[in-house]
Amino acid sequence: MTDPILWTAEDIAQATGGRVTGDWQASGVSIDSRSLEAGDLFIALKGPSFDGHDFAGKAIKAGAAAAMVHRRADGIDESDPLIIVDDTFAALWRLGTAARERSQARLIAVTGSVGKTGTKEALRLCLEPQGVTAASVGSFNNHWGVPLSLARMDRDAVYGVFELGMNHAGEIRELTALVRPHVSIITNIEPAHLGNFDSIFGIADAKAEIFEGMDANGCAVLNRDNALFHHLRDKADALGISRILSFGRHKEADARLIEDSLHATCSGVKAEIRGKELDYCIALPGSHWVMNSLAVLLAIGAAGAGVPKAAAQLANLRPIKGRGERHDVETPDGVFKLIDDSYNANPTSMRAAFEVLGRSSLGEGGRRIAILGDMLELGEQSVDMHAKLAGPLQENGIDLVFTCGPDMAALHEALPAELRGLHGADSKALAAQIGDAVRPGDSVLVKGSLGSRMALIVDALLALGEPLARAANGQ
Repeated sequence: MTDPILWTAEDIAQATGGRVTGDWQASGVSIDSRSLEAGDLFIALKGPSFDGHDFAGKAIKAGAAAAMVHRRADGIDESDPLIIVDDTFAALWRLGTAARERSQARLIAVTGSVGKTGTKEALRLCLEPQGVTAASVGSFNNHWGVPLSLARMDRDAVYGVFELGMNHAGEIRELTALVRPHVSIITNIEPAHLGNFDSIFGIADAKAEIFEGMDANGCAVLNRDNALFHHLRDKADALGISRILSFGRHKEADARLIEDSLHATCSGVKAEIRGKELDYCIALPGSHWVMNSLAVLLAIGAAGAGVPKAAAQLANLRPIKGRGERHDVETPDGVFKLIDDSYNANPTSMRAAFEVLGRSSLGEGGRRIAILGDMLELGEQSVDMHAKLAGPLQENGIDLVFTCGPDMAALHEALPAELRGLHGADSKALAAQIGDAVRPGDSVLVKGSLGSRMALIVDALLALGEPLARAANGQ
């Protein structure tokens, strides 16, 4: 069985204004020769530290249907199938635009200070049983990830889910003009990227740019419990958005939480979704997932899909790599639990992670340990925001806290002496020492901004179980 045709050479020439060599068809779109699949169109993007043209020949030899280039590069033969454009990045945007114009799918866009990727993945999971669903891969939420995600959208997609990110004003404005969503979710507004804005109202205004890509028949889904709710609602209303729905604990929320039951590995929810009561289970722990689920179900209903059927799918949620992924690490002395939340961090997501760790089960003699790296892009308030994590750590019963990075030094000093573990200059320094600190029965959380490189510590902890795993496999 062959993959369905996503783009013909003629389609792409019309969309991009490029010149085609050969007659070919593409079943996918890729910008990375390492993950390219046979039949993909390879787009040779040029970045600050790489040039995809250097890999175009390799991509064609690996089975790419063709390569999109703006110059001939070494390794490309005269007979190779190509689409030659003026600029590959601009052509990617034109291809994304063409994909959006031809699609009949109902599109949902997601932004917010925290929870974007998780909400996007929950939407994808819940919509897939109800119709062909296209969705951004991973955190493809920026100026190249969004047009790429659109260009990959199936011709017969019924639903599309796209994550829109930013760290400066104006970025979402460009992305939402490309996606033109029917439904937009703002998960919440918190002081992430505060170093790039004058105030949290500036962050709210930048997120509210998502409404600019919508028409009057669109639907905005907002967090009723967030302090910036009225500010966002007014922004949507001023742009003529006809439907503004809200979620949260608030008595006026359209998706209202009635009751939740939070456990170590899952959550039970009773909610009222636009007047109809619903009970469901979320297969991931934490009150943040409960709130996200309300936004998901409200948006799914606004997009015309079935809400009860979607709610049932939440029992099948799985953690995303680096965003709460769990591991049982079996060492020669016993097993400890590892929660890998190393992909990103801000004060709100830190508190949510501490709550999850606080409910995590322990083995005999086990402790709850947090290993934390710097939260980045918080501006002048960064040191104070790091120090203020001491309270939430204590409130959630965390027994021991290891830190690394210059701003996390403030948290280290703010903690009571009995909670202080080691502090490292950076994650590499701490990773070299952390192996001696954990013991069987512990539950260990690793969290920090991506730039803090906390994955090094995750790898060091996972490596504690590797000798035993190799022995079990006869290696």
